[in-house]
Amino acid sequence: MGDTNHSNLHASGDTLHRRGLMFILSSPSGAGKTTLSRKLLEADHEIKLSVSVTTRPPRPGEIDGVHYTFVSNAQFDAMVAEDDFYEWAEVFGNRYGTPKGAIRAALKQGQDFLFDIDWQGTQQLYQKDQQDVVRVFILPPSIDELHRRLKGRATDSEEVIAARMERARAEISHWDGYDYVIINDDIEVCFAKVRAILEAERMKRARQTGLIPFVRELMG
Repeated sequence: MGDTNHSNLHASGDTLHRRGLMFILSSPSGAGKTTLSRKLLEADHEIKLSVSVTTRPPRPGEIDGVHYTFVSNAQFDAMVAEDDFYEWAEVFGNRYGTPKGAIRAALKQGQDFLFDIDWQGTQQLYQKDQQDVVRVFILPPSIDELHRRLKGRATDSEEVIAARMERARAEISHWDGYDYVIINDDIEVCFAKVRAILEAERMKRARQTGLIPFVRELMG
């Protein structure tokens, strides 16, 4: 390969520059999404968790800009007015949102983001930016197994478990709003599938922004 080609190659020397993607992992509570997210962030250093903006005060140990970006209600209002959210919602009196400006700039540089959001957030994100979004939904192997996992937490009362089960059924009903659906019968097998999806999506022609100049040089 001639030296002229190296200008289109990434810092690692053998991969073309690409646009980052927004990787959404959704599942009903208890289907393993949290474990999968943690494993993915540990194993893959090209993806990082999307940091939400929130109006709620920091909890002990939470760092601004790492766990959340903490803002005042007035700042949040200003961001809403400027349309700087992909999606936002109010939960128990506090507001949470996904900041558009910061993420768009990083996507252009090739940074991938992981999102742990529900189907409503997924829909909003997809409507704002279809080209960069990859939607993955994790299903439990059975409703009985889901109930067993939720019960296994031991901290929740029967009422809370029943409410979570009801919410899980509602979440599952939106399975067809995703690009990929995986049944989590075995966490390691499921994780391998999640990684395979991410790798394939990174290689999509439309995301490989370095391909055009590279191919132009190949054709001379």
